[in-house]
Amino acid sequence: MTGYTGTKDDYLKRLRRIEGQVRGIARMVDEDTYCIDVLTQVSAVTKALQAVSLGLVEDHLAHCVVDAARASDEAGQAKVREAADAIARLVRS
Repeated sequence: MTGYTGTKDDYLKRLRRIEGQVRGIARMVDEDTYCIDVLTQVSAVTKALQAVSLGLVEDHLAHCVVDAARASDEAGQAKVREAADAIARLVRS
């Protein structure tokens, strides 16, 4: 079971909304919409994806990392390293 199982429907709803925003941006480019307006929408999509990412990180920490730490110190440390690596990838992107 994943950390986000309880909120899976919410994540899917948010991702579908983001998917629609991306399609809208493609349409804007196809219609030669003013550059700044396109960039504004790209920024909105980026923020929305960041919000999803932060929620997933929180769910992972609260569920997967905590469960692993309860199982053993080694398993907990491995999950913390895994989470830290994922956070580092998010920060770099």
